[in-house]
Formats: sequence, C-alpha cells, structure tokens
Amino acid sequence: MGSDELIFVAVLLLRLGIPLLIPRFALPAILGSLVIDAWDQTIFQNNTDLNLDGYQGYDKALDVYYLSIAYLSTIRNWGDPFAFRVGQFLWYYRLVGVLLFELSGERWLLIVFPNTFEYFFIAYEVVRLWWNPARLSHRQIIKTAAFIWIFIKLPQEWWIHIAQLDFTDFMKEDVFGVPVDTSWGDAISQNLWFVALLIAVAVGAAVGISRLRKNLPQPDYSFGFDVDRTQDHHKITAPPDPAWQPVLSWYAFEKVALVSMVSTIFALVIPDNEVSFFGVVGPVAFIIVANAFASTWFARRGRDWGSIGVEFVAMAAVNLGSALVFILLVRSSDDSINESATLFFVLLLTLIVTLFDRFHRTGADPASRSVQTAS
Repeated sequence: MGSDELIFVAVLLLRLGIPLLIPRFALPAILGSLVIDAWDQTIFQNNTDLNLDGYQGYDKALDVYYLSIAYLSTIRNWGDPFAFRVGQFLWYYRLVGVLLFELSGERWLLIVFPNTFEYFFIAYEVVRLWWNPARLSHRQIIKTAAFIWIFIKLPQEWWIHIAQLDFTDFMKEDVFGVPVDTSWGDAISQNLWFVALLIAVAVGAAVGISRLRKNLPQPDYSFGFDVDRTQDHHKITAPPDPAWQPVLSWYAFEKVALVSMVSTIFALVIPDNEVSFFGVVGPVAFIIVANAFASTWFARRGRDWGSIGVEFVAMAAVNLGSALVFILLVRSSDDSINESATLFFVLLLTLIVTLFDRFHRTGADPASRSVQTAS
C-alpha cells in the first residue's frame, strides 16, 4: 500500500471512527466529525494524487452516517422531552430535504431544509459541559433553534449550495485582494489590518465572555466531556417483555422511516449506480422487513445481547445476506450497481439500526422521561 492509499485509509477510519464516540463524548466527537468532514478532500488534494471523482458520493453518505449517530445519541442522552422533540424534528426535517435533493437535484431544497439539527445538537451539548440542559426553558430552546436556523444555517446553506462560493477563493480574491495561488502567509502579510481585526475580535470575545460568566448560574457539575458523568443510565440489557418492539408502535414507525430514508440516500449517492428509484425502494423495503423479523425473532427468544459488537455482527449477517440477494438480482437485470460500495454502506446502515435498537433499550423513550435535576 502506497502513501496515497495510507492517507486515504487513515482519513476514512477517522470519518468512520470519530462518530462512534458521539454517544459518550458528544461535543468533541461531533466537532471532530465536522472538522474531518470539512478538511478531508483538502487533505487528499494537497497530499495525494488520488482520483476523487467519485468521492463526493461517499462524502455525502458519511455525512448522513455521523449525523445519524448524533441523532441516535439524543435518544440515549437527552432527558428533556421537549428538547428531544425539537432535535428530532430538526433531524427528520433535514433528512427529508436531503432525500428530496438527491431525487430531484434541486439545490434550493437544501435552503428550505437546512441542517439546523447539527448546530442545535452542538449548542445543547455545550450547555451540558457545566449545566443540566433540563434547566433550559421551552422558550430558550425554541429561541436557540430559531437563531441557528435563521442567522447561521440559512446564510451558510446559501453560500455553499446556491452561490457555491469557495471560502479560500473568496477570502483571497475579495477580502485580501490577492490571486488565489498566493500563500496564506503572503496574503496576510500584505493585509496586516486583518491581524489587527483578529486581535480586536479576540479581545472583544474575551470581554464578552467575562461579563457573561458573571450573569450565568452556578454550574451543576464540574467541566467535562463525558456525557455519562451527568446522568445515571440504565444497564443495557434486553427487556424481559418479548414484545418490547410491537409491530404497530411509534418505535416501529420511526425505525421504518429512519432506515428507509437513510438507505435510499445511501443508494442514491453511491458512485457508479444505475438503479432506478423504484429499483431502490424494493431492496430498502426488503432490508427493513428482514431487520424487523430478525430483531423480533431474537427478542422473543429472550436473546440478551451482552455486547453491542455481538448484536452488530448478528444483524450484519442478516443485512449482508439481503444485500447479496439484491446484487444477484441486479446482475440478472439491465441495471448496474457498485457492489463493493453497496456492501460497505449496508454495514453502515446495520450500525445505525443496531444503535437505534440499543439506545431504545437503555431506558424509556425520551418523550416519556421525567426531567431530573442533576446532582
């Protein structure tokens, strides 16, 4: 394996591994996922000679992957039912928008359905660093979501998806007035006013934070990134009731909605796929049914998953079997499919489904949780 491949594998492992820390270390893990998502293609372009023509599809799917885990961690960690429902709405609202965009190719849909969930999640977890987020009033939660939606995400979505402006090009050409190929050191040295501006902003931020801290309530607990230090989770075991996931329930409906939308998005963004939309719907429905039967079969036989890894392997076997059947059917038709990518994303989907089931078994649904004061 050459250096280019090693860099690619290292970045891919970071994109796959960092999101797995979100349920336990929510804030640093979501920020790490965001940063590696923003810089991965730059790293490839500057340090490798890899052909990145098909990487955009993988990039979109990995975005959905880490944001899905962020949403699932709200099921595990957010005890305030109102905050959870707001986050749940923002997540599914964005997911619908991404699905509609992938089906239609209309970029304006990404402004109508902005990714407010991600920054709302970050804001909530920032509060958790010192305080019990349950102290937030309904009005404060709504104001936070509205501020992020209107003043942060709408401009950002317009910049990225409508204007399609490159930040580096914009800063160098329109702000610094230098050619794009000018190094950052030369660009800044020719515009020392920018250094003065950064110093002024830093001083202003320090003063503002100092004044804000005087008006903030006393912390509920010491600073830390480990979410589990702030709450007492139930031990994760299979419930004694074999009907813990009845066929007709909100749990089942949400699982179908989540799996179907994420699966369809994965299928649509995989490079070199030439399967029609209706060719995707059938396999997605098959995977959902297979998962539902497998989960129910295991649960009703009192299967106690001692390890999330064991549960993942069992469900992966079911889903990979379903994917292989789908691949064989495609081979016998006029469609074509990227088989290795399909198997890879089936494993990602399996992980999402496993976490969904697992976190729903850590305790009551967030909507029915009583708000507890942190000790």
